[in-house]
Amino acid sequence: MTFKKLLFSAVTAGLVMTGLTATANASGAGPIPKMDWSFDGIFGSFDRGALKRGTQVYFEVCAGCHSARLVAYRNLMDIGFTEAEAKELAGEYEVQDGPDDEGEMFMRPAILADRFVPPYANDNAARASNNGALPPDLSLMIKARKGGASYMYAVLTDYHEEAPEGIELADGMYYNGVFPGNQIAMPPPIDDDSVEYADGTKATKDQIAKDVSVFLTWTASPELEERKRMGVKVMVFLFFLTVLMYALKRKIWARVH
Repeated sequence: MTFKKLLFSAVTAGLVMTGLTATANASGAGPIPKMDWSFDGIFGSFDRGALKRGTQVYFEVCAGCHSARLVAYRNLMDIGFTEAEAKELAGEYEVQDGPDDEGEMFMRPAILADRFVPPYANDNAARASNNGALPPDLSLMIKARKGGASYMYAVLTDYHEEAPEGIELADGMYYNGVFPGNQIAMPPPIDDDSVEYADGTKATKDQIAKDVSVFLTWTASPELEERKRMGVKVMVFLFFLTVLMYALKRKIWARVH
C-alpha cells in the first residue's frame, strides 16, 4: 500500500470516528457505568434471590405500564417459584378466553400456561394513558439496549430533578442522564422503599434497580445458564479430543520415523 493510500485511509477513519463521536454527543446519552453481575463470565449464573426480588419489582412497579409478552407464568418456576406461588400470581390477572358454548368470549383467571397479562388492551390505550408515549415491552429490553443490565440500572437511577442550564424539557418529559436525548417520558419509577421485599432485604433505590435489571436479563435470556453449561461441556470435550488427536498423531508418525 502506498503512502498516499495509507494517508487517505487514516484521514477517512478519523472523519468516521469524529462523526460517530458527534452523533453520540448529539444524542445526549451519558456514559453507562460498568457493573459486575453474577451472570457475567463463562461460569456466571443468576442470583436466585435477586431474580425473585426483581420479579416482585416488575409486578408491583413495572407491570402497571410495561408488558412482558414473551414470558409465561409457568416460566417463574425456573427461577425458584413453586408451582403454587406461580399459580397464585397468575390468578391475580384475568385473560379473555372463549368462545363458550353460546359463542361468547369470556374472562377467566390466568393460568400457568398464559403469558404475562399486559396492562393495556392495545397500543392506543397505552398511549392514551401515558401522555401519548408508548411504554415498550420489557421482554427483550436488555438485549435491545447496548450495555444490557448496566444500561437498565443506569436509566432507573440517573433521573435529575432539574435539567442542566440551557436544556429545556418538552412537556411531560423528565431529564435522565443516560437515556438517549436525556428526555424520557417515564417518570422516575423507583425510590427507596418503593417495594417491601418479601425476603426482608432492605429496599433501597440502588437495590431495587439492580434486582429488576437481573430479572429483565433473565426474561431476555432465560436460556443463559443452560447455554453456558453447554459451552463448558463443549470446551471440555474439545480439550480431550485435542489431546486424543495429538496422541494419535504421535503414534502414527512414530512409525514413520
